[in-house]
Amino acid sequence: MKVNGTPYRTIWLKPGDERVVQVIDQTRLPHAFAVLDLATVADVCRAIRDMTVRGAGLIGATAAFGMYLAALQAPDDGWRDFLAQAAQALKATRPTAVNLAWAVHRLQSAMAVAATPAQMRQIAKQAAVALADEDAAHCRRIGEHGQALIADMAQRKHGGRVNILTHCNAGWLAFVDYGSATAPIYAAHDAGIDVHVWVDETRPRNQGASLTAWELGQHGVPHTLIADNAGGHLMQHGLVDLVITGADRVTRCGDVANKIGTYLKALAARDNGVPFYVALPSSTFDFTLGDGVAGIPIEERAADEVRWVSGKNAQGVVESVQICPDSTPARNWGFDVTPARLVTQLICERGICDATETGIASLFSQELLT
Repeated sequence: MKVNGTPYRTIWLKPGDERVVQVIDQTRLPHAFAVLDLATVADVCRAIRDMTVRGAGLIGATAAFGMYLAALQAPDDGWRDFLAQAAQALKATRPTAVNLAWAVHRLQSAMAVAATPAQMRQIAKQAAVALADEDAAHCRRIGEHGQALIADMAQRKHGGRVNILTHCNAGWLAFVDYGSATAPIYAAHDAGIDVHVWVDETRPRNQGASLTAWELGQHGVPHTLIADNAGGHLMQHGLVDLVITGADRVTRCGDVANKIGTYLKALAARDNGVPFYVALPSSTFDFTLGDGVAGIPIEERAADEVRWVSGKNAQGVVESVQICPDSTPARNWGFDVTPARLVTQLICERGICDATETGIASLFSQELLT
């Protein structure tokens, strides 16, 4: 992805000092573009917990680089115990996105074969970089598969504009590059298909307004910001051709955990006959779970995220303001679960499948057996 013409990933090793990991500070967007240095496991845990980095794929990649930093910090005597403690700290930061624990376990498995601290550190670096590269490659392939769906819709509309509704940010900012839900959109746009994106604001942290709108603008994709509750109205009036969202965890049977509000979009899409697609890399599947509503842990975040909003005032200064009475309490669930019956299909790096155990097995038979 390019930012003001310069290519960026969302996470990388610092040029000239590979003991430091650099990330885009997403809490500063869209009003400022800033890069943050992460030098310790504590830095990484804070960045994940505070949503400096966020999105299923990027959380996983950041956790992988967190294990690399843990390897650098680990004492030569007792390094295995140190790595185990670092792994626990990273996994405790955010519970819903399965990519985080998956990435930590992958790094642990890679480093387990090391015979010396020096070997362990070299393996950790290679494994973290490989995981990030894989995340970007998987998202690129999601774009290639999903583009076919958008192209088919454009053909059915005789070349007319394809209107796509998305929710939250499942773009390149949520992964290492390309994104999941946005990857087909970017691929279609780059192929010359006339696409337009309805961008949900995505309360309470407004990732749609601040992140999705920003990156679509950077890529030159036509888009319009809407209030979270406008999606159903647009569908009733034939203004949405398809919905594409990302996911933070998908069960073996196709239930989808994603940003709070996704379930309501899926209900509206079903009621209006609008296809509802979910885009995800294989690292977002949780093949151990069958029932998403009962089994997926739903993160509840601080109430002040609901009670306060941040934005730029008329003088161009970014500030936070309270939007409710002083005494009003709030609850802040970060995710909800969309049952598989409401999902038209899943778009993965291996292809497109139905949101059923049989459909998922057509692409991931070996993973379902283990």
